Amino acid sequence: QVRLVESGGGLVQPGGSLTLSCAASAPSERGLIINIAAWYRHGPGRERELVARITNLGTNYADSVKGRFTISRDNAEKMMYLQMNSLKPEDTATYTCNANIYTFRTGSQDYWGEGTLVTVSS
Repeated sequence: QVRLVESGGGLVQPGGSLTLSCAASAPSERGLIINIAAWYRHGPGRERELVARITNLGTNYADSVKGRFTISRDNAEKMMYLQMNSLKPEDTATYTCNANIYTFRTGSQDYWGEGTLVTVSS
């Protein structure tokens, strides 16, 4: 079973920066490969939206975060990241990582983390 655990959320002032991390683990597997990694967010009064996504072909971002957020992944460390700069109050949301991960036993499947809260406020 693959598990995703986010960290790095918290309170930050407008204009500040945060880096979210998502650690993938599969204790019963010899290894895993992150095929596709993505970050979603769900803010107050808003629907869940795709923030950023990275595949072997490149990255794509929501228009609202282009130029401010950067997604990355590290297969060797089994980690995914979301670097967030120039944060705005409207970025306040619960951020959840999502990944399509390959393991020997289960093949490629989608997994979700529990989410981490980011609050942008002065």
